[in-house]
Amino acid sequence: MLDALHYGLATLSGGLVGFSLGLVGGGGSILAVPLMVYLVGVASPHVAIGTSALAVAANAGAGLASHARAHTVKWQCGGMYAAAGIFGALVGSTLGKAVDGQKLLFLFALVMVAVGVLMLRGRHDAGRPEAACRLDNAPQVLGIGAATGVFSGFFGIGGGFLIVPGLIAATGMPMLNAVGTSLVAVTAFGLTTALNYAASGMVDWPLAGVFIAGGVVGGHGGTALARRLSSGGTLRTVFAGLIFAVAGYVLWRSAAM
Repeated sequence: MLDALHYGLATLSGGLVGFSLGLVGGGGSILAVPLMVYLVGVASPHVAIGTSALAVAANAGAGLASHARAHTVKWQCGGMYAAAGIFGALVGSTLGKAVDGQKLLFLFALVMVAVGVLMLRGRHDAGRPEAACRLDNAPQVLGIGAATGVFSGFFGIGGGFLIVPGLIAATGMPMLNAVGTSLVAVTAFGLTTALNYAASGMVDWPLAGVFIAGGVVGGHGGTALARRLSSGGTLRTVFAGLIFAVAGYVLWRSAAM
């Protein structure tokens, strides 16, 4: 049974997750599950995953609302990308079950390093603010969205960190728009997972509530900082740095198995 201290830690953890989602559109699932298990003290990994998925979805939704007020969300692109990504995630998760978990972690780290390098190489590309999803680039948006979903489902983590560079590659939109738009897909993916776990009774609703409350506050801070860092390639550099940190953590975790 969790006490007031653990609920306080859950609120703090939610703030960190919300801040990451608001700042770079990623890191939610990667941060939330370890925080739930190791800091908050949730005993069941399945409950931690289910509760985290709900909290990440809600925190991503709060970050999405902040970005929407700042007019940095391209809704049509987000909707198309999310729809294709959900289908891809179903395929990817099915394939992932047939592959050894340790190999999955190693492959995931390699993918993240490659993404980080590509983001650094293009950090001085400001993107095209007028970029949009139209009939002529719809196949590219849907194709990359589905591929992102496959990777996300296959590896089980990393949705946001793959969605942002995927949106940039598909449309050429600026980094700030990609961060805001990515939260449409992050919210959709998280809700899909959360509903699946909730149906099996694997969501701690009071814990999710305090986690979400902290995330709303953190999300506002992350969104504000993202707007300040959006010029000069700084936001892309921060994004790449976080990706390399995640890749290093995953490699360390894979080696420890």
